[in-house]
Amino acid sequence: MKNSKIKLYSLYACAVAWSLTGGVLTGCGVGTKSLNAGAWNLSYDEQANGVDIEKGAKLIYDNVYASYKLSDKTVSSRDYSKRTISTEKIKDNFGEGFLYKVVYTQDNLPTLTQTFCVYPDKDYVLTEFTLTDKDGVTSNYMAPVNVDQMPAVLAENGSNRALFVPFDNDKWVRYQSHPLDFTNLTSYEVTAILNNEDRNALVVGSVEHDNWKTAITIGKGTINNVGSLVCYGGAADELTRDSKPHGALKGEDIKSPKVLLGFFEDWRKGLEEYAEANAVIAPPKAWDKAVPFGWNSWGALQFNLTYPKALEVSDYYKNNLQNNHFLNTDNTVYIGLDSGWNSFTEEELKSFVDKCKANGQIAGVYWTPFTDWGKNPDREIKEVPGTTYKDVYLYANGKPQELDGAYAVDPTHPAIEAMMKSTSELFHRTGFEYVKMDFMTHGAMEADKWHNPEIETGIQGYNYGMKLLDKYFGDMYINLSISPVFPAQYAQSRRIACDAWNKIKDTEYTLNALSYGWWQDRIYQFNDADHIVLRDATEGENRARITSGAITGIYIAGDDFSGGGSKEVKERAQKFLTNAEVNALATGEAFRPIDGNGEKSENLFVRQEKDGTCYLAVFNYTEKEQAYTVQMDRLGLDKVKEYKVKELWRGTASTARETMAVTVPAQDVMLFKLN
Repeated sequence: MKNSKIKLYSLYACAVAWSLTGGVLTGCGVGTKSLNAGAWNLSYDEQANGVDIEKGAKLIYDNVYASYKLSDKTVSSRDYSKRTISTEKIKDNFGEGFLYKVVYTQDNLPTLTQTFCVYPDKDYVLTEFTLTDKDGVTSNYMAPVNVDQMPAVLAENGSNRALFVPFDNDKWVRYQSHPLDFTNLTSYEVTAILNNEDRNALVVGSVEHDNWKTAITIGKGTINNVGSLVCYGGAADELTRDSKPHGALKGEDIKSPKVLLGFFEDWRKGLEEYAEANAVIAPPKAWDKAVPFGWNSWGALQFNLTYPKALEVSDYYKNNLQNNHFLNTDNTVYIGLDSGWNSFTEEELKSFVDKCKANGQIAGVYWTPFTDWGKNPDREIKEVPGTTYKDVYLYANGKPQELDGAYAVDPTHPAIEAMMKSTSELFHRTGFEYVKMDFMTHGAMEADKWHNPEIETGIQGYNYGMKLLDKYFGDMYINLSISPVFPAQYAQSRRIACDAWNKIKDTEYTLNALSYGWWQDRIYQFNDADHIVLRDATEGENRARITSGAITGIYIAGDDFSGGGSKEVKERAQKFLTNAEVNALATGEAFRPIDGNGEKSENLFVRQEKDGTCYLAVFNYTEKEQAYTVQMDRLGLDKVKEYKVKELWRGTASTARETMAVTVPAQDVMLFKLN
């Protein structure tokens, strides 16, 4: 332990002070001031000018300090000559705990107030800092967490890795679990630094998403340990889809993002608790109904969608799938029109909705609120005569910003609100209850300015626009498609990855996101595995793709089930979309990975039920049969007990104790129930 003699004395002295002061501690130890709460100990190291964070007498984060940019200069809390330290009891939505505060002052610099919230029953600490100057302060970079050299926390045996989490799900971006052989790694909003063998992990991430795009940069270390670690608000680069720097906050007081610093016995539990901490601050959008089952037209029909075909799909579902186990526990199915619905007349839209209702279904529709696909600056916005699209673009360096073939528009411009109002009124008049909102990242891009002068950053603009979206569409089920992971409180579900269709590569790509992003069903009601397409694929690929949907979240098929649709596809649907035991798994609760050892997708996913039942999905993405040996205790089961095992696609039964041998055919899946 670093400074072990000082720290041990400090712990003893603080324990005495703790009992005498009820938790409000004075200076303790030699050269340190400490706070002890449960397993946590925080102490200020005068020599290093940073806060040490220990858990269970293990140094987890060493000499944490804050930094920020002032004009073109980077300033840190280490540049301040004066500091005062205090603690106080707190009670908030996270529970009862203690606030550890360090106030830094220095002539010609804003006052820097760094705080740490410590909860004895939590496996994490929350930290942030504010800058205060009565003459005003401006910054586009605030880093509450800086560690120059991370302590060696993880075991040297096993595979030590760091997790890359993308900012959004555009351009087929992938999650990655990296060996610690990189020179530098940047993850967005959150990362986990984990040992795959014993599953111990550090988790670091922002739990606030009102003002900042947050990133974590990890510097080069050794194969067993990372080097430096910085978590900062102010990320703006190619992967946040930005072409200019992050906007700057301005005011007498400005604040960094609030950041979670945790150490967990299981990295999976750590990411779940990180998600739950986000949900404490911004609760998921309410939903008191079952997970959506249904259909989306973009899977196969795309721009061949027509009014007659939509009616035929509705009838097909009623006559062939809804009556054969493909429906949720509310006994409903959602039939969704994607891009191309605007070829329908308003009368046809209403007639389609009426058809769905008559068939026991809920009608869905589609919109992209933050884009101009026409890219015609002089085109007039029909909802606001006299206003043209060039008036509403989000400009960067004086030019419209193009992403995915569309120009980004300003979510704060009144003309965009007018379009929202008009579109919402159309959807409500015609009776739609579900809307898929796509290409949302456009609304979060950094810009030269926004129409609303109070908006200073891209995420502020996005939040402004999403609040308006909630105002006009909030009584509908909202499903986000291409969008940032955060903020999450404006929609019931979000697509976990980018577009995916029918092949095993689509299943693997979707499950790459489930492998390292399953926890997002704690910030949304459900994850979305995208439309499940069966055509032009093997039966094994069909089983794998359906399973990927059932274990991820909402359960949406996408083939052409109209009258002119393929007979073979319809036979496949009636064979594979009607498996009662598989469909019963589609509750919206995501499966979690068993391991975190892959740079692509994991192969094994598990979910344990409260009654002790365990479900296991084993995927094979390769062109050859694959054999796996599954350790029962790795699933969270008792390796001494014998379990009854049923494979749900094939109906075969067996037993297993301690280990389970599984052989999966090429490009296929096996799905087991163990009890």
